[in-house]
Amino acid sequence: MTQTVSLLFGVHAHQPVGNFPAVLDAAHERCYRPFLQTLHRYPGFRFAAHFSGWLLDYLLEKYPEDMALLKEMTARGQAEMFGAGDCEPVLAAISHRDRVGQLEIFSAKLERHFGARPHGAWLTERVWLSTAVSALAECGLRYATVDDYHFICTGKTAIELDSHYTTEDDGRIIDVFPISEQLRYRLPFSPAADAVAYVEKLGRDGQSAAIYFDDIEKFGIWPETYEWVYGKRWLEQFIQGVLASPLIRTETYRSYHARCPTRGIVYLPTTSYIEMNEWTLPVAAAATYDALVEREKREGRYELTKPFIRGGFWKNFLTRYPEANWMHKRMLALSARLAALPAAQQHPELTTHLYRAQANDAYWHGLFGGLYLPHLRREVYRNLVKLEAALDAVAPRPACERLDLDCDGAQEIFLCNAALQAVIRDDGLAALCELDSYALAHNFGDTLRRSREHYYRKIERGEQRVAAGSGIASVHDRVDFRHQIAAEDIVPDALPRVSFRDGFIAPDGTTHTVSGYALDAVDAAQPAIAFRASVSGGVVRKRYELAGTRLNVTYAFEGFSGGTFVTELNVSLPACDGFAGRYILAGGAIPCGFGQQLAQDALTTITLDDRELGGALVLNASAPAALRARPHFTVSQSEAGFEKIMQAATVTLSWPLTPALSVLMLALEVAARPGT
Repeated sequence: MTQTVSLLFGVHAHQPVGNFPAVLDAAHERCYRPFLQTLHRYPGFRFAAHFSGWLLDYLLEKYPEDMALLKEMTARGQAEMFGAGDCEPVLAAISHRDRVGQLEIFSAKLERHFGARPHGAWLTERVWLSTAVSALAECGLRYATVDDYHFICTGKTAIELDSHYTTEDDGRIIDVFPISEQLRYRLPFSPAADAVAYVEKLGRDGQSAAIYFDDIEKFGIWPETYEWVYGKRWLEQFIQGVLASPLIRTETYRSYHARCPTRGIVYLPTTSYIEMNEWTLPVAAAATYDALVEREKREGRYELTKPFIRGGFWKNFLTRYPEANWMHKRMLALSARLAALPAAQQHPELTTHLYRAQANDAYWHGLFGGLYLPHLRREVYRNLVKLEAALDAVAPRPACERLDLDCDGAQEIFLCNAALQAVIRDDGLAALCELDSYALAHNFGDTLRRSREHYYRKIERGEQRVAAGSGIASVHDRVDFRHQIAAEDIVPDALPRVSFRDGFIAPDGTTHTVSGYALDAVDAAQPAIAFRASVSGGVVRKRYELAGTRLNVTYAFEGFSGGTFVTELNVSLPACDGFAGRYILAGGAIPCGFGQQLAQDALTTITLDDRELGGALVLNASAPAALRARPHFTVSQSEAGFEKIMQAATVTLSWPLTPALSVLMLALEVAARPGT
């Protein structure tokens, strides 16, 4: 039966904490500003909006005139502001305590700037975990939007997903709206008239509401969309078509929720949107999943079997990428330390550092996740290191601690003083996995190994595809290349990208990784830690010690009759392959930048200088070393296409094991420029 269908139209605007100001400005110019200006001209077109807290702060400060338009639209009832965690955390990845804190801060921010606390909640990456219900309800949020896929997985049919349902956890309730996948893929990629006709069809089919809530970046930032949405006036045509249709009424979620009762109780599984569920899977499993989906589509069964073909869920990223898991567990541990402080010592700036370190982007990877982007991980660590320094100042910890923080079965040893923290993993490699400078608020060990990705098959097959037709291509349908990528660029690393990862080249040329290090001694007073390993008939002893702003690493060799000892450092520096990062030799010469290759045959001192960081790492060796340095790149896929990203400067040092070389001392000195 034909009826008027309510169009519940919502957009989500987000930029990662720590993203470059130029990126934010471009996003505003190409998307946020023209979008708001367009909607402001049509007061009758009602909509919902969520701007993540960090982005909203930036826009309010730099573009107050455009934010005034949003405030005016809110005041006249045209726009509804949605709440969320302030720094856009995945609620499933943080404690209940921090969920409530993040939600409350953002709700108060919206009330302060827009005059009302939110009723609706945007869930980051639409990741649903039932235990989040309690936090949402506790903060006064009444409903949230998730994908219709979440409902389909419970057995609901598409015809049932035109309104909101109620869910419950531990006696707390909240209503949930199912976002239409069909609308997500049509707006704004199909012609405006076709999109309007599809919404009208829902009304003819007797549907109560057409529910849309998706990334605003589709309206100007994704490839081709700026010209399509604004140059060719897609957005205006869509709005005009909706307002002219006798079958469509526009509503805010708030007004619809107030007048329409719930359709009943529903319990949603732990999941996210369909693409995310594939991205979280290990490569082999992702290939199986992808093949199964393609087979079901090809044989016409997919809409029937889709509820039962599930991939992983968001937290699987922490099992796929050890670097993400380590960062996550560091964040959880510091959250617990902060919560343990007396209330009078829990200053707001400490909470700010914690919440910024919980921003979701750097913890995962897919078409949009930012794990592969060093500047996003760096921002997480910058806040973690600042928080840790502040916590140490009010609640000092031991200079040496041993624990299995990342739950991988191997202990980590934390050595710390007022200037530095060194974390060594007791996993046989006895390598340095984290080196923090408190003065620079920087982790020099923040690197990322090359991992096999499921989408590399597109590179190997030489695919290049964009969608054709009367609309434009979604990024999900594009295969573009920003950089030239060779086969060797996607070979996965056999070992983690850590520092002081040791090797031995035997006289016959065979190469051995020194992987049998066992813990030999702990000296908590220094603080220092020692390991011992046997390799090729000889013994290597390895000792780490912190001394002020210097990390000393001492090797002792016993029983070797030749061969070459090798150690590799992977150093994370902000400048990476930019002009501000360079190697400086002992005499002051600058042979090249971090993005180039460097070879020196008898070197005892080299400085890795980074003007962007405002500091340097000075490496001194007690015996001349052959040095080889090269950039370490990974290959990843984003909405812009396949790209190579420099993750670290890889420095390899080697020494012939002569009778004269029984002890080798290496020192890493962290130097901060005055005023840093």
